[in-house]
Amino acid sequence: MKSKGLYIQMISLHGLIRKSNLEMGRDADTGGQIKYVLELANALGARDEVRRVDLFTRLIRDKTVSPDYSEPIDEISPKVRIVRIQCGGTRYHRKELLWPFVEEYADKTLRFLKSEQVLPDVIHGHYADAGKIGLELSNILGIPFVFTGHSLGRPKEQRLLQSGMSAESINKRFRIDHRICVEEEILRNADLIVTSTRQEVEEQYGLYANQEMPSYEVIPPGIDLDRFHPYYDDILGGLDEVHKQAIVSVSANMDRFFLKPDRPLILALSRPEKRKNINGLITAYGEDPELQAIANLAVFAGIRKDISTMGENEQEVLTEILLLMDKFDLYGKLAIPKQHDFEYEVPELYRIAARKRGVFVNPALTEPFGLTLLEAAACGVPIVATRDGGPQDIVKNCRNGILVDVNQNREVSHAIKKLLVDEALWKKYSTNGINRVRLHYSWETHADTYLKKMRKVVAEETASLHEMPSSGSVGRRLSRVHKFIITDIDNTLLGDDGALEGLMETLKRHQNEVGFGIATGRTIDSALEVLEEHGIAVPDILITSVGAEIYYGAKSKPDRGWESHISAKWDRNKIERLLKRFAFLELQEGDTQRRFKLSYYVDGTHRDMAETLAQVHALLIENKSRYNMIFSHQQYLDILPYRASKGKAIRYLAYKWNIPLSSILVSGDSGNDEEMLRGEMPAVVVGNHSDELNHLKGARNVYFSDKAYAAGILDGITDYGFLEESA
Repeated sequence: MKSKGLYIQMISLHGLIRKSNLEMGRDADTGGQIKYVLELANALGARDEVRRVDLFTRLIRDKTVSPDYSEPIDEISPKVRIVRIQCGGTRYHRKELLWPFVEEYADKTLRFLKSEQVLPDVIHGHYADAGKIGLELSNILGIPFVFTGHSLGRPKEQRLLQSGMSAESINKRFRIDHRICVEEEILRNADLIVTSTRQEVEEQYGLYANQEMPSYEVIPPGIDLDRFHPYYDDILGGLDEVHKQAIVSVSANMDRFFLKPDRPLILALSRPEKRKNINGLITAYGEDPELQAIANLAVFAGIRKDISTMGENEQEVLTEILLLMDKFDLYGKLAIPKQHDFEYEVPELYRIAARKRGVFVNPALTEPFGLTLLEAAACGVPIVATRDGGPQDIVKNCRNGILVDVNQNREVSHAIKKLLVDEALWKKYSTNGINRVRLHYSWETHADTYLKKMRKVVAEETASLHEMPSSGSVGRRLSRVHKFIITDIDNTLLGDDGALEGLMETLKRHQNEVGFGIATGRTIDSALEVLEEHGIAVPDILITSVGAEIYYGAKSKPDRGWESHISAKWDRNKIERLLKRFAFLELQEGDTQRRFKLSYYVDGTHRDMAETLAQVHALLIENKSRYNMIFSHQQYLDILPYRASKGKAIRYLAYKWNIPLSSILVSGDSGNDEEMLRGEMPAVVVGNHSDELNHLKGARNVYFSDKAYAAGILDGITDYGFLEESA
């Protein structure tokens, strides 16, 4: 740890995050995760051993949401900021629609970090989308990467399949295959996975092929004990005007539904989402006349103005609530308020339930953790909760409620009645919850454990992005140019001598402002040889061996910082030894084999190539190897360090030499170019490209030329207007 303390960068991409008045339950993306990351940031920022916490999220300018979410920087405290980076336009999107823009977000975050002139000590991604961004930044900058899933794709897929939804529909709606693929990649490469419960590790991450790759640390989240204080504090200590107003407001909003508002209160609070099983709770209540006679039921299912304008999922859940109210004739017994303020009214809701000797119910089909259960417990409300995931740990630690099979309506209603009618049991569970939440679930306890793990995770040495080549002339040139054109060699730069001559002449005219680089699968010697054969002067930058090596200028000075950066957790000998068992792999000859690259021919005769590559992945993962695998032209397989690739090398250089990614035009023709073609850089796919790039058609910042080889590069330069300012 540095003497000035840790700088922690947290990323939580989706949903709506602001420093106060969170719109909890506004939609499926603004739930417990949003609250968790904000409170974690605040708890860490209060510690002396932390110098800064930045919570990165998405910048949104959309008339359907508050202008708060369009502020680029939101200062929460002297050491804590919300940093908003724009990606995928400015409109608010649900998380499943953000996947195509994660590379753009990573690239723009790199630009922001460069402008700040300081790097974080650790990057912590929350949920798979931010996890992918964090992993990309970690790979480029050589910074440790920590991940918290919050919810995972494989358990969600299982749950939806069991509910009768088809695999095709699940994938179309939630892009679940892509999400799971990203989660597997994260598990291969994360330095640490933080979970809330042991069940998460064993039963949820246990569904993944890469489950044994990372280290795990179970750190239960905390809650704000000042806001969620016991119900009797208000009685004994008096109230300020803000809290008095909150009590009056939320009571009036809820009690107007009830014929007998003085009855005990059954309280439920969640987003209107199917897995939250609100309808199951209402059915259990509706089928039990005795329970209806004992207590009222209040369901706060998110925030709404008009159900007809909400998303399909929310409409379906809320409509069914209304239908169940009518079916069981629950008018006067069931409250379903449309609004609630998270900052002040929600804590008062729990305390109102406690003063009425009520019960808080979490009927979710699956519950990774259950922050609302802790909030209720801290205020003194006994709980009835699903016998799944986090509630198991909470009840074990706090001894404050009853776990039930939420698919059994009678079991749910019986547990609620037991707490309502047994005064001694209610008092015991209320007291236990208040006392034991403070023991097990304070943010202070969470921050203690978290920082202890972060200090261990932070690498003692990272690659220096500021280590420049010893040649002063190279450094001066790279510092002077403000644009770059970087291209693959074979079948992109080469193939049409006339077009190549035109491209070289164009580069020569702009040489004072525009640098030239190549990114190739060839070795440095092979690249220099073929360039000389075609009369091409040595480029300013040579990225060779599929991104495993970087060289500068005519003297081919190696970038030693890059070598140090990608060497982390790379065991070439181990990987070569493991892959000897596959007869369909043949090591390529000669100097194609490098310190940071293993290259193979793949015998695809009568083989399913997807299955073939899956076997390679499975073996390497089983043996806990860290690697990046690149397959191209249906026959070449390269195994690199997990931090190495053409795209990562270019982003590393952009950061190191302070060149905006939007000022680097890249071009390629095959699968080993794909990573550098995605993101913020203007990309050109030449007309003679391999079919394996066709899926990029329509992607942002990817231009498919109908002209081949160097003519395609020239066409792309013109289409982007890339050199117009340099004319």
